[in-house]
Amino acid sequence: MRKQLAMVAMAATLAFAGYSATAQDGEPVKIALVHGLSGSAFEAFSKQTQTGFEMGIEYATKGTGMVKGRKIEIIKKDTQFKPDVARAVLAEAYGDDDVLIAVGGTSSGVTKGMLPIAAEYQKILVVEPAVADSLTGPDSNRYVFKTSRNSSMDMQAQALALKPDANLHVATLAEDYAFGKDGIAAFKKALEGSGATIEAEEYVPLKTTDYTAVGERLFNALKDKEGRKVILIYVAGSGDPMGALTGMEPSRFGIEISTGGHILPVLPTYKRVPGMEGAIYYYYENPKNPINDWLVAEHTKRFNSPPDFFTAGGMAAALAIVKALETAGEWDTDTLISTMEGMSWETPKGTMTFRPEDHQALQSMYHFKIKVDDAVKWAIPELVREIKAEEMDIPIGRNNQQ
Repeated sequence: MRKQLAMVAMAATLAFAGYSATAQDGEPVKIALVHGLSGSAFEAFSKQTQTGFEMGIEYATKGTGMVKGRKIEIIKKDTQFKPDVARAVLAEAYGDDDVLIAVGGTSSGVTKGMLPIAAEYQKILVVEPAVADSLTGPDSNRYVFKTSRNSSMDMQAQALALKPDANLHVATLAEDYAFGKDGIAAFKKALEGSGATIEAEEYVPLKTTDYTAVGERLFNALKDKEGRKVILIYVAGSGDPMGALTGMEPSRFGIEISTGGHILPVLPTYKRVPGMEGAIYYYYENPKNPINDWLVAEHTKRFNSPPDFFTAGGMAAALAIVKALETAGEWDTDTLISTMEGMSWETPKGTMTFRPEDHQALQSMYHFKIKVDDAVKWAIPELVREIKAEEMDIPIGRNNQQ
């Protein structure tokens, strides 16, 4: 009799467990967007990322917003561009909101402070759109995946666009935080063995608006050199350094200005430098594939403008997450990590692949030459050629066992 009762109890337990699992399966899968939505000029980057992420979920799920019968619920958190706030809201997302995966953040410096929170809660953080190499470096961890490009990609592509040799002399201008410092370090590494020389490095505080003194120092470092002389600008959100430096007439010393591409609202300033060559992460006319075609058409229809730099990045992050959820046998963190390591997926930029060693997404960049068309309100970063991922020797940031 006791044996029969035990069997009945076991059956009831299994039935309840099965019921609970079924109910859980029908609950939404929660994804957090942890971005700066107030307090910085970088807000535009976050808003583009959010738009791209939402459109990516739509595209990847064919408009249903569902994966394996479960609705994707997007929870938005504002870091206010403050590291302490970012850590708190990410912990809140993982803990109180019980999100499966988080995506963020915008500033590299703020995002760096979020990495330990992912490790503490043992949940995945997809870094988008922050750029610094250090985000997949020794201080990162196995829970961090990065869909955004990194500083080494920016700068190796930029170096390829400059065609460096012993005739090239460069002075650099960057912001004094992780983005700028990692970028210039990557650029110097990219020039190794080319014969090109770095003549000066200048770092300015965030939100710098007056470039007079720094411009004079850069000019002085280059003006007496024989050969090709270039000032490389690697600034994300401080004033208008290119306008300031071109206004100081570098051409009187035979000095050129070079910089990477930027978001559409900034590209009108590039009309000052027709013919300038550099490298860009994304410009809507450059990639040729069905996903980008859809993104350009739908974004233009909905917002009366083409998608921008970080719209493509947000979409790439969403497409990666949906691919992982569709592919993984289970949605526990360890299974998702093993699914995502080495995973390739299609994006508006073409194929991306999470490198197993450090979870950086390897991807193409685009060599451009600035074209000025009076009928277009911004300068056009006209495609010279696509720089494939395999052309760039991107340093491995960390061992994936960390």
